[in-house]
Amino acid sequence: MTVSLEELCNALLHPHAAQGLRLFNAGQFFDAHEALEEAWNDEQTKVRDLYRGILQIAVVYLHVTRGNYNGAIKVYGRSQKWMQNWPDLCRGIQVGQLRRDAEAVMQEVQKLGRENISQFDRTLLKPIRWSEKRVYICDRCGSEMHERNCKVTCPNCGNRFDCSDLNNYFD
Repeated sequence: MTVSLEELCNALLHPHAAQGLRLFNAGQFFDAHEALEEAWNDEQTKVRDLYRGILQIAVVYLHVTRGNYNGAIKVYGRSQKWMQNWPDLCRGIQVGQLRRDAEAVMQEVQKLGRENISQFDRTLLKPIRWSEKRVYICDRCGSEMHERNCKVTCPNCGNRFDCSDLNNYFD
């Protein structure tokens, strides 16, 4: 049975990927790469390609901060293979925004060139926008519930509630 891209993107973010995103957003690009690599190695689905693409963007940013023009250009080119074809939002990660942010970084790197990369404005290194997907457990039967369009439903017993008001359960 083949799992759709939508189903893959609606699943939970790997814990190492979440840690990698936190490190990325703290500007710790090497450590972000390491955490994301663990997620990439652990992941058994196609989402491993997304993790691989993000870890390569972390390496691009590391090269930029170290003034390594050739490394940034090379790894960015490689990352594109793994970053394309993902929806704008996957596993809580705003992938489309990350692609645009990385492209803006590379446009500036290319504009500066090898000789002037040390003048790169680090404020262009934007954090990855993401949110950890919440896990809801049914208070009736204990099954994991599924969220869609702000409605959370238990696939086992049919219990439902509106996620915008966690205290407002309805049947």
